[in-house]
Amino acid sequence: MSTGRIIKVNAEDDGQRLDRWLKKNVPEVPYALVQKLIRKGAIKVDGKKAKTDARLNEGQEVRLPSVEDRGQHPKGQVPLKRTPHDENYMRKMVIFDDGDVVALHKPGDIASQGGGGVERHIDGLLEHLKDKKDRRPRLIHRLDRETSGVLLCARSPEAVRNLGKMFHDRHAQKVYWAIVVPAPIKNEGTIKAPLEKGAGAHKDRMYVSEGEDAKMAITDFVVLERASKKAALVAFLPRTGRTHQIRVHAADVLKCPILGDDKYGGEAAQIKGMALGSRLHLHARRLVLPHPKEKGKMIDIKAPLPPDLKKSWAALGFDENHPDIDL
Repeated sequence: MSTGRIIKVNAEDDGQRLDRWLKKNVPEVPYALVQKLIRKGAIKVDGKKAKTDARLNEGQEVRLPSVEDRGQHPKGQVPLKRTPHDENYMRKMVIFDDGDVVALHKPGDIASQGGGGVERHIDGLLEHLKDKKDRRPRLIHRLDRETSGVLLCARSPEAVRNLGKMFHDRHAQKVYWAIVVPAPIKNEGTIKAPLEKGAGAHKDRMYVSEGEDAKMAITDFVVLERASKKAALVAFLPRTGRTHQIRVHAADVLKCPILGDDKYGGEAAQIKGMALGSRLHLHARRLVLPHPKEKGKMIDIKAPLPPDLKKSWAALGFDENHPDIDL
């Protein structure tokens, strides 16, 4: 948040709760910090303190304090690291932009959002993609730091809201490409395995679990190509959106971890005798969903393989332009 920043509530957000409005309109500020600032009365509506569940009306002005200037970064968060080349860096990522919807080809070496001491992330650099109306794109979903491929954003509040609902209601069809080791026995199938977040020292991992806190996770898979039994190019189609879903399902259910996935595969996620790229070989290849504002129009976005993954595809004899599967 910048010093003295004031945002006017538009017609599309009339009647929305303050906390949810802030989460949508100021996504760069962690939700926990938003709640803390509201409790302290640092966020005001029309000059008055407001409660978390206060309903906003069109035309009201929400005043936000200067979080950065006060050094109020939450524990584990650090100021965003910027470089003089950020604008060019971000503009080169754009693979689709119709004004409302923006799709990026995210590299496999940058986080989608901040947190956990992350100094540089896509969300913090989206300011460089503002349009002539000064509208900043907002993230609709996330990809793991090491996952490359299609990352969707939107500028208008209506598009943000509608796309968010599509993802929540599972109307967005996603296709990921991955190299797994070894090759699966079956050519295709559906994995249904609930996932639960670990605790304590393992809180950054997800586990297949039947516990009461576990949430169902469903992933379809299709083997596209095989390199004998040692590896395979697989298309994964997640039907739910759990954290690390594809990675856990590949490693713990298929018993074929994704190449380079140290977290879930360890040494088993490598091919002996081959010096391939060390990073996670998971790529968000394609995203298909209805346009958030133009009724009857579909958006179908594909991201080509980045250079580092192309080398591994070539080394194993896989086609980097393999025909897309039917959705």
